[in-house]
Amino acid sequence: MSGHSKWATTKHKKAALDAKRGKLFAKLIKNVEVAARTGGGDPDGNPTLYDAIQKARKNSVPMDNIERARKRGAGEEAGGADWQTIMYEGYGPNGVAVLVECLTDNRNRAAGEVRTAMTRNGGSMADAGSVSYMFNRKGVVLLPKNGLSEDDVLSAVLEAGAEEINDLGESYEILSDPADMVEVRKALQAADIEYDSAETNFLASVNVQLDAEGARKIFKLIDALEDCDDVQNVFANFDVDDAVLEEVNA
Repeated sequence: MSGHSKWATTKHKKAALDAKRGKLFAKLIKNVEVAARTGGGDPDGNPTLYDAIQKARKNSVPMDNIERARKRGAGEEAGGADWQTIMYEGYGPNGVAVLVECLTDNRNRAAGEVRTAMTRNGGSMADAGSVSYMFNRKGVVLLPKNGLSEDDVLSAVLEAGAEEINDLGESYEILSDPADMVEVRKALQAADIEYDSAETNFLASVNVQLDAEGARKIFKLIDALEDCDDVQNVFANFDVDDAVLEEVNA
């Protein structure tokens, strides 16, 4: 089991109670607006928008805010920004490869924020392509166990294109080709299985194993990056085992 996935899942559960709730809300609302702009404002015909709305709702974003973002993105209401997705690459402590996904209306500001967060926390920027080759884009669906066995989940999603199911303790992670993620989601819905989130992520092909000190450093760097207003997601190729994770959390 990937310690990074487990750590990310733990953060996912705590996010709504976090002191950074306002930042989380802003990022989730931005996702809704961009999804509506890219694929249209009807969630039934736009799976990306549907999932962005579901994720925002699960994290207690008020429905009024979600609806206004949907309308801005769909052009039904004025005020939408010209959001651009930009990927930055770099290295963290212990040679950990880091991909930073930004959604911004100001490229210079985003670059400056990311560079500052990197250099202040033991990281360094890298040229385009020097890190991204270590990652593969995957559809990732997270769902609470709710008494379900791995076989229950597998039988529901196998024919929909699911490639792998990982046990993350209190939840399952379903991996698929990004193109199959919508079908995986539909298969779960058809089986009346509730899921927490469905989105495309970058997963590393090779991970760097970290001890407690290394884990603390990389967590600090990722926290600093996620604190940047323009940063939507941070992906890194590290792994920590359960004992190290417990030591760090203590």
